[in-house]
Amino acid sequence: MLSNKRSEILLAKIREQLPMTGREKLNLIVELSIPSMLAQITTVMMFFIDASMVGHLGAAASASIGLIETTTWLMGSVMGATSIGFSVQVAHFIGANDFVKARQVFRHALVCGLVFSLFMAMVGVSIHNPLPHWLGGGNDITHDSSVYFLIFSLTLPVVLLYHLMSAMQKSSGDMRIPSILSIMMCVLDVAFNYLYIYILDLGVMGAALGTTCAYVVTVIPMSYIALRKNKILALHLDHEPFRWVWDYVRNALKISLPIAIQQMLMSGAQVVSTLIVAPLGNIAIAANSFAITAESLCYMPGYGIGDAASTLVGQTHGAGRQDLCKSFAHLTIGLGMLVMAFMGLVMYVFAPEMIGFLSPVAEIRELGTQVLRIEAFAEPFFAASIVSYSVCVGAGDTLKPAVMNLVSMWCVRLSLAWWLAQDYGLRGVWFAMAIELTFRGIIFLVRIWSGSWMKSMQVKDLASEEVRS
Repeated sequence: MLSNKRSEILLAKIREQLPMTGREKLNLIVELSIPSMLAQITTVMMFFIDASMVGHLGAAASASIGLIETTTWLMGSVMGATSIGFSVQVAHFIGANDFVKARQVFRHALVCGLVFSLFMAMVGVSIHNPLPHWLGGGNDITHDSSVYFLIFSLTLPVVLLYHLMSAMQKSSGDMRIPSILSIMMCVLDVAFNYLYIYILDLGVMGAALGTTCAYVVTVIPMSYIALRKNKILALHLDHEPFRWVWDYVRNALKISLPIAIQQMLMSGAQVVSTLIVAPLGNIAIAANSFAITAESLCYMPGYGIGDAASTLVGQTHGAGRQDLCKSFAHLTIGLGMLVMAFMGLVMYVFAPEMIGFLSPVAEIRELGTQVLRIEAFAEPFFAASIVSYSVCVGAGDTLKPAVMNLVSMWCVRLSLAWWLAQDYGLRGVWFAMAIELTFRGIIFLVRIWSGSWMKSMQVKDLASEEVRS
């Protein structure tokens, strides 16, 4: 099932304009999805284990990380968005059998990505002291929060390389290498965390240092494989001098900017959500953080299938195969909803054990279990929004989907969360989340089945034909 050679043969059929049977399409989706799903789950396990190790240090330590968790996700997601603007172009060029231009885009991504990540690292360092106070943290947790965020900020260039190398490998159709290295990073994270948190007794700082070391050690082989060993993207395959092409950067901005703005505003909404939760006390902050981490185990398969959707839609778009592109979109969305419906059932049944693994504090375990079970019912529609959005990104259609995400988050979730938190506390916040995710899934399904995202692709194709003529 995980044969890389068979995936390469099926992907070659896309580029060579050969017909594909329904069985071949499904096999290709599964071939690409499973490694990515395992990688996504493993990555979340890393945060899960981090949270568990810190959770056993007490509620204050857990709250210190939970307070700035949404901000670290914001900065990490911006690194990912920067990579996507270039990796989508790479997928399009690979689908069109133009490997030289794919490698040119890769070179531009390296330069732009590293410059931008250094800038973001400086921003993070400059705000690490006041940030926990801005988020409403108490004096008992702000110092640890500041230290954790400082170390994370200094790691951002490495985080960028991790996202970029992984995205480029996936764009070429190789899901296995990023997946294997993600699993390795999880194992390293556990080992480094144990060393720093328990043996060296560094507490919250140790959790940040452990994650940083895991990233650094993982990025070295990941970069080597992408830059030197990838059959399509290895830079030594080029024999002409590097030439700067501003069109690649402009196209990357057109794709990445809506995603980055969306990620900033979505994470900003998460920060506002944290502000709503913070007055509810350290127990609520910790329970909210642990429940988010536990829920991640259930929705990461959706992101794994979404990775496969972006690769397949990107390459079929580049090959000009619109019918095949639409077929892959529908199949991946259906599979994502099915898998996450099952994961929602698992989350509902095993919620006490999932939260119990993260914290021994009875109040945190009880509250975390309650909010996880509220969220379980929204998982299929969450899958619909995740995979549908990935389909749109693969097509280079990012502006309208970004607006849809933002309207749903800011107008539906936050307004409901503020209102319901007044009477129902943290449970009200999670009721709002479940309602909003269901709404978001429905509007994305309407967009995909109406074919609106295909119209965007057709406009891009017509523009390309005019330029060529």
